Amino acid sequence: MAYRVSRMCLSDIGWNHPLVGHPPVDHVPDPESNQVVVKMECIGVCHRDVIDRDGRIGILRLPVVPGHEGVGRVVSVGPDVTDWSVGDRVATMHRDSCGGCEPCKTQSSSLCQQGGHVFGLTEHGTYSDLVCAPQSAFHSVPEGLDTTLAAVLHCTFGTAWRSMVTVGGLRAGERVVVTGANGGVGAAAIQIASRFTPDVTAVIRDDRHRDFVESLGASRVVVCPDGAYHKQVGDIDLVLDCVGTPTFNASLRCLRVGGRVSVVGNIVPDRFELNIGYVIVMGLRILGAGGATRHDMEELLVEHAREPFVASIHQQMALSDADAAQRLVKSGGLHGRIVLRP
Repeated sequence: MAYRVSRMCLSDIGWNHPLVGHPPVDHVPDPESNQVVVKMECIGVCHRDVIDRDGRIGILRLPVVPGHEGVGRVVSVGPDVTDWSVGDRVATMHRDSCGGCEPCKTQSSSLCQQGGHVFGLTEHGTYSDLVCAPQSAFHSVPEGLDTTLAAVLHCTFGTAWRSMVTVGGLRAGERVVVTGANGGVGAAAIQIASRFTPDVTAVIRDDRHRDFVESLGASRVVVCPDGAYHKQVGDIDLVLDCVGTPTFNASLRCLRVGGRVSVVGNIVPDRFELNIGYVIVMGLRILGAGGATRHDMEELLVEHAREPFVASIHQQMALSDADAAQRLVKSGGLHGRIVLRP
């Protein structure tokens, strides 16, 4: 059913073939059971979409509509839906959840093993006019929230919030480093971290990003093309590593005794060789947070209402330009996200 309503479909792994377009639908399908159908208003293009297209995630099922970021309005609900009504404004989570397992009951629904709807991987994603998914795969969006920010809020600010605050335990006055600071999650992380502490270091590969990350609240900028930024900064409490293997050694080496690194991405397929002895002796903690939950998003939106976050949008493009958008993301060096308009 979801395939019939999709507008864009990735039918080939790799970059020799563009994303294949499908004509827009002229009807709303009937959702089943606990499913809802959402008419998309705005769609985010994430680096994970590039990783999916490279075929680096083993659970990918083809053919599939890419994308896991987006905001829209509910236009149809299944007979068992209790969370949403037609007309509600919602945005996508990364995936659904069962609501009854231990992770779901302890506000860690992104670790639920019972849900199986993962946008853009196991099920059709958001590069579409209409999206059909279980009701638990969406979170509520305030009416007044900017559309472009709403589209990417979960995967950028939500990821940064859960990784640094919920799981990372960020405390007032701590020293923080954000790698890949000019990207979508990195730009969000700087804004969040700077509300907790005046000591936020942004690590970037090119000096042309300096003004951008400073405008978001970075108190220090380290330009480091080779990833070995620990030679310039140290005694850090918490690192949010958005890059992965190229910077992960430096992320460990810059930590104080008992410091922690929260990892949210790996832009390359290479694996990292870990010096376990160093981690043990230094008492370091390496954290993986999973995606933001509804509870995380509620906390984040309270903070946004207190002091609004700024959407870092590199460019807005038409949904029909999704192939070009992904190629721009793959080339790197963007300031925040690209968003698509159906």
